[in-house]
Amino acid sequence: MFIDFARIHIEAGNGGNGCISFRREKYAPKGGPDGGDGGRGGDIIAIGDENINTLINFRYLKYFRATKGESGQGNNKNGAFGEHKYIKFPLGTIIYDITEGKHHQLCEITTHNEEIIIANGGIGGKGNAFFTTSTNQAPRYAQKGKIGIKLDLEIELKLMADVGLVGFPNAGKSTLLSSISAAKPKIADYQFTTLEPMLGVVYIDENRSLVMADIPGLIEGASGGKGLGHQFLRHIQRNSVLLYLIDITSENPWNDFLTLKNEIRLYDSYLIQKPHIVVFSKLDLVPEEEQTELLKSLASFFHSEEELIAISSVAQWNLELLKEKLYTLLINNKLS
Repeated sequence: MFIDFARIHIEAGNGGNGCISFRREKYAPKGGPDGGDGGRGGDIIAIGDENINTLINFRYLKYFRATKGESGQGNNKNGAFGEHKYIKFPLGTIIYDITEGKHHQLCEITTHNEEIIIANGGIGGKGNAFFTTSTNQAPRYAQKGKIGIKLDLEIELKLMADVGLVGFPNAGKSTLLSSISAAKPKIADYQFTTLEPMLGVVYIDENRSLVMADIPGLIEGASGGKGLGHQFLRHIQRNSVLLYLIDITSENPWNDFLTLKNEIRLYDSYLIQKPHIVVFSKLDLVPEEEQTELLKSLASFFHSEEELIAISSVAQWNLELLKEKLYTLLINNKLS
């Protein structure tokens, strides 16, 4: 199951208390203070893991605590530090602090094994030996350890894929992904078959590959949240390249393309600037003698520099060409 939103509670460890102690030795019955310091509480640390691509682990695990520091002891023994609590997150995770009504971004996880402290453990209290002075050689007090930070967090995942599939429901996105990768999305001849994003690795050859994300179908009004639009559109923000998939048998493919671009622009105008390719799907449903003329007609609506290609996922037409064009577009984007 794909989960891209969760809320959890975290508690860093409390610092250990300082110790009040005096040396009691055979030949020093009135020895000086020797109370040790308390240990620092454990931190809560987020760590990126490229092997995870969902927040499903947080569906049931919602409370995370680091251990507290141990109290100091006599003979100037400091307490042991508390153990840190490491929480693994998929790459593309954004963590927000929502404690007491706030909504402040704490961090963004983008790199494998990247570690970010999101809540510090409490500092250990000083033992009475620390407070010894020339005028107070026998202090009878010590500090208590500080309380560790406690936070309520909101976690949001934006898939990090090379290519994002954008299109209306039933445009053939899932069929395309299953045809050129090992992903096995649910496929059926009705709208909203795909209700959650899916990733697939597309292999071009032994040395080249890319990751493609099948984003659930958008509808007009998605930028305003219609049809769970916001939940779907946020994943497009992480994709390097967009693939607009247009059903060539639609009544107005050009209008479909404009509607998709407009919804993306309304959600985040920056997304329109992303490199993209326009792909017409279901070419096998057009009679062969009409294909050339139809493609010429559609091309007349687009700018001359627009990258266009017609495919059939079912008949395996032009899929290798599509993969090559996507990889070239991706590499050129990374080099620019």
